[in-house]
Amino acid sequence: MNGTENNQSEKATNFIRNIVIDDLNSGKHESIVTRFPPEPNGYLHIGHAKSICLNFGLAGEFKGRCHLRFDDTNPAKEEVEYEESIRESVHWLGFEWGEHMYYASDYFEKLYGYAVRLIEMGKAYVDDLPPEQIRAMRGTLTEPGQESPSRNRPVAESLDLFRRMRDGEFADGSLVLRAKIDMASPNLNLRDPVIYRIKKVEHHRTGATWCIYPMYDYAHCLSDSIEGITHSICTLEFEDHRPLYDWVLDVLAVPCHPQQIEFARLNLSYTVMSKRKLLELVQEKLVDGWDDPRMPTLVGLKRRGYTPESIRNFCETIGVGKSDSIIDMSILEEAVREDLNRRAPRAMAVLRPLKLVIDGYPDGQTEEFDAANHPNDPSLGTRKVPFSNTVYIERDDFMEVPTKGFFRLAPGAEVRLRYAYIVKCESFVKNEAGEVVEVHCSYDPGSRGGNAPDGRKIKGTIHWVSAEHAESAEVRLYDRLFVNPNPGGKNEADYRSALNPKSVEILSDCKLEPSLAKASLESRFQFERLGYFCLDSKNSAPGAPVFNRTATLRDSWTEGKR
Repeated sequence: MNGTENNQSEKATNFIRNIVIDDLNSGKHESIVTRFPPEPNGYLHIGHAKSICLNFGLAGEFKGRCHLRFDDTNPAKEEVEYEESIRESVHWLGFEWGEHMYYASDYFEKLYGYAVRLIEMGKAYVDDLPPEQIRAMRGTLTEPGQESPSRNRPVAESLDLFRRMRDGEFADGSLVLRAKIDMASPNLNLRDPVIYRIKKVEHHRTGATWCIYPMYDYAHCLSDSIEGITHSICTLEFEDHRPLYDWVLDVLAVPCHPQQIEFARLNLSYTVMSKRKLLELVQEKLVDGWDDPRMPTLVGLKRRGYTPESIRNFCETIGVGKSDSIIDMSILEEAVREDLNRRAPRAMAVLRPLKLVIDGYPDGQTEEFDAANHPNDPSLGTRKVPFSNTVYIERDDFMEVPTKGFFRLAPGAEVRLRYAYIVKCESFVKNEAGEVVEVHCSYDPGSRGGNAPDGRKIKGTIHWVSAEHAESAEVRLYDRLFVNPNPGGKNEADYRSALNPKSVEILSDCKLEPSLAKASLESRFQFERLGYFCLDSKNSAPGAPVFNRTATLRDSWTEGKR
C-alpha cells in the first residue's frame, strides 16, 4: 500500500477524490495539477469557495499544484478591481498559488494559431450569418439544426476572412468563427458552436492588440492543456459542454488532454448566487456594495466576521456530489458559530441600554473584576472589568410584570450581575410615555463575584456595562438578505420581491465594556448572551466603532422565533 492509499482513511472521500486516487495509483499521472479559473467579471461568492477548497485542497493533499487562472476572454465585462479582489479572496481563504498564476490572455496568440489550424483541417469556418439567424438555425432538443450557407466556404477564404477579422476590418457581430462538427448532434453544444467573435473592446491586459476574442468553451480546454492540467474540475452545468471540450483537444491532437469532471455547484438558501443578480443588487443600491455583510460574497462574509476556517469547514461538511441541491443557510451559520465559539474572546456589551442604579453602593467608587477572555481557553488570559454604582443592562432583562419562566430582573426579584454582585430590584422610574427608563436595586455586599454568602439559589444571571466606563458604539444586526429560501426560483417572478426589509437593524447607542476600545478592525468577539460580532473594517472610525453581528448564539430561524 503506498502513501496515496494511506490517505484514504484520513479524510472523508468523494467521487472526485476517488478518481484522483485511482489515477495516481495506476500511474496515469505522477502528480496532479488542478486549476481554479474565475472570470474577472465580479466578486467571488460562497459558491466559488467550494470550488476553491476542492481544487486547492486536492492539489495540497496529494502534493500536486493548483493554478489560479483568470479566464479573461470577455473584456466588456472584466475589470482590474475584480481581478484584485479574486486574488485577495483566494489568499484570505488560506490558499497559495505561488508562481502559478496565469491568464487566458497569456495564450491569445496560441489560441489564434490553434484556430487557424482548425480552419486548415476543414474543422472550422467563418460565418457571416447574423447572430439571430445562427441561433434560429441551431435547432431544438427535438429537431436538428440547419447548416449555414457558409459551412462549405473554401478553406482559403475562411483563412483570409479570419485574418482580416483579427486585423479589425469588420464590425462587431458581422462575422464569427464556428467549429465544424455536427448540426444534427443531439448535443446542441456540438452544432457548429461559435469559437471566436469580433469585439472591439480594449482588454485590461492586452490593450487594443486584439479585436477578436475566443469563446470560453474553446479557450478553456486549450488553456487547461497548455498548462498541463490533469483534472479540470467544473460545476455540473458544464457536463453537456464536455463533448466539445474533448472534441477540440482530440481534433487538434494536443499532447496534454485533461480530464473534465463535473460536480454539483453550491446553492445556498435565502440568497442568490448569480453574478448578474449580485451585480444588480449592487448597481441598484439594494445593498451597500459587493462587501455588504448581507451578501454571499467572500468579501461580504469576511466583513461580517466569518473566518476562512469556518468557510473551509463548511465546504468540507457539505461534501462534493453529482446532484444539485440547496444547502440550508443554517449549516453555514452553524459553521461560523462553531469556529467562533472556540476562538472568539468574550466581552460584555449592552445593545439596548436600560440604566440600573445600585442604591447603597458608594458614589464614586470603582471596583475591577477579573473576567476570563474565554471560558475554555486559559491561554487567552483575563481582562479587568470596571464596576460602579450605575450600570447599563439590556432592556429585555427587565420586566415590570414578569411572565412565567422569566428569571431575570423584575420588582422584588434578585439576579446575579455577571462577575460582580447579586442585586435586587426595589423600584423603577418611568417617563411620560410610560416607558421604564431607570431601575433601582439594592445589592448584597457579601456576594462579590456573584456568589450568595448564605448559599441561596439565584436563577438569573445578566450582563452589564459600567455607565461611567462604557464605550459607545453602533451595532448592526444583520439578518438574511431574503425572506424566501429560494429567491428568484420558479415561483418567484422577481427575486427582488423576496428581499428582507428587516435584513439589517442599526442600533446607534450601544454600550460596550472599555476593553473593546482597543479592538482592531475585523477582530471578532462573542458578546456574552448576544452572539458573535466583528468590528467593521469599512464604517468604523477612531472613537466611533461599528460592530456587525456575525451570528446569533443559536439558529433562531429554525426555532421559529422570527
